[in-house]
Amino acid sequence: MTASLIVRAPRRAALTAAGVVTLLLCLAGLVPAGPASAAEGPLATAFTQAAAAHGVPRDLLVALAYAETHLDGHDGRPSASGGYGVAHLVSNPTLHTLEEAAGLTGAPVASLKADDAANVAGAAAVLRARADALGLDAAARADADRWYTAVARYGGASTPEVARLYADAVYDLLSAGFTARTPAGETITVAARPAHPDRGALANARDLGSPENNRTLAAAAVDYPGATWVAASSANYAVSNRPASDSIDRIVIHVTQGSYAGTISWFQNPAAQVSAHYVVRSSDGAITQMVREKDRAWHAGNNDYNHHSIGIEHEGYVDNASWFTDAMYRSSAALVRSIAARYGIPADRSHIVGHSQVPGADHTDPGPNWNWTTYMQYVTGGGGGAGNPYAPEQVCGAGYSVIDSAALGSAGTVYLLYNSGNGYNCVVTMKKTSLGTPTATTAYLEVQGKSRVTDSGNFGYYAGPVRAAAADKCVKWGGKAGSSSYDSPFEHCG
Repeated sequence: MTASLIVRAPRRAALTAAGVVTLLLCLAGLVPAGPASAAEGPLATAFTQAAAAHGVPRDLLVALAYAETHLDGHDGRPSASGGYGVAHLVSNPTLHTLEEAAGLTGAPVASLKADDAANVAGAAAVLRARADALGLDAAARADADRWYTAVARYGGASTPEVARLYADAVYDLLSAGFTARTPAGETITVAARPAHPDRGALANARDLGSPENNRTLAAAAVDYPGATWVAASSANYAVSNRPASDSIDRIVIHVTQGSYAGTISWFQNPAAQVSAHYVVRSSDGAITQMVREKDRAWHAGNNDYNHHSIGIEHEGYVDNASWFTDAMYRSSAALVRSIAARYGIPADRSHIVGHSQVPGADHTDPGPNWNWTTYMQYVTGGGGGAGNPYAPEQVCGAGYSVIDSAALGSAGTVYLLYNSGNGYNCVVTMKKTSLGTPTATTAYLEVQGKSRVTDSGNFGYYAGPVRAAAADKCVKWGGKAGSSSYDSPFEHCG
C-alpha cells in the first residue's frame, strides 16, 4: 500500500530571476508560497513569519513544534521538564532555551511562555543560533536536511543516542508529512517530502528507534523483551531488590506531560529527581525501559506505591487526546500483561491504576482523555496475542500501523502494516501459544512483480518483520503458526 501521488500542472508563464529565487526558497520551506499564505490562520502565519525572519525552513520548524507539543501551547503551563508553548522553550536547571529566546528576540519571558507567535519566533531564533554555531551558511540553511544537528541540539539531550532519537522524530514527521488541528481549531499542514538528514557525528549514535539494532543490548538489560534500554540517572531512583525486598502488586499509569525523547532525556537528568520504569511512545507504541523492575522508580509521589509498583509513562499531555493512539494502547497493554503475569498482579482497575488514584497524589494523569475501557480490554483480551509481550507495531518499528490481519487458528495472527513515511509494508506473524518456546512460524510479503520475501524458522514469539517497498504495487502477504496458515490475494494496491 502506498500514499497517493500529487501531480501539479506546470506553470504557463516564464519565471523572472526574482521569481526563480522565490520559488527555490519556497521549495526549501523558508518563505510562504504566495497565494496559499492568504488562507493561513494565526499560528500558521506565525510559523511562516518566524521562519522567514530567522532563515529557518518553515516546515522543519512546524515539525519540531509538533513533535514537542502537537502544536498545543497548554495556555502557558509548563511541561514536566519545564518547557513552555507550542515550540517547548525550556527553563530548567540544565537547559535554558526560554531565557535564550528572550535574549535573542527581546520578547519578555511571560510572552514567550503564553503567546504562540512569540513562542514560535523565539524557537526559530534559538534554532538559528544552533545553526550559526555549527557554521551553516546560507546555502546549507536552505537545505532542511542540513539542520539535523541543530535540531538535535535544540532538544538539549544529555546523550548522543537521545539527541538522535529527538531529531529523528522531527525528520520522520517532515518525511511523512502531517495535518494537525490546533486547540483553537486551526488546521496546519506539512506536505510529505523526501528526507535524507545529514546526521553528522550522530550517525554513529545508537538508534533507539530501531528495535532490531537494540535487541542484543536490550536482552541483557531489560525486563520486558519488547523494550529498548536507556538508563535513568542514578540520582532519580533507588536501588532495591524487589520483589524479595518489597512485593510488586500494582502498576501505575502516567502521562509524561512532554515528548517521548524529552521525557527520556529528563529522566537522565540528575536534577529531575523523578523517573519511571518505562516510557511508551505515542506514534507507534515503542517502549524504553529506564529503571529495572527490581529497583524503585520515583514516579508515584507516594512512598508506599513507589516501593510496591511499576510506573509506566505514556508520551503526551492529559488535555490533548491526539497523543493517545491505538498503537500506544496496544503496546502498553502488552507490557502490562507481561508485568502482571510475572508478579501475579490481578489485571483489574484495583491493581492497574492511574497516577491520579494514588493516595495523596496531586497529579491528574492519565486524565479524562485516557480511554480506560479500550485500554483494559486490550490488557485482558490481548494485542499481538494474549500473553505475547510484543505488539506488531513494535516488531515492524517506528512509523508502522496495522492495516490488515488474519487469524491463524488459535496459534497466532499474521499482520500487514504500512509506513506512510517511507511507503513500505511490513508483515509479522505473532504467536499466541507456546510463547517463549521456539516453534515453526512463518511470515512473508510479496510485492507484485518482485520475488517473495519470507522469514521462516523456529521462533519463540513472532516471525518477521518482513518489509518491502510497494509504491503503486499490489501486495500478497501471509504467514503460518502451528497448523494454520493464511495466504492473501494480491491486494492493498497503490
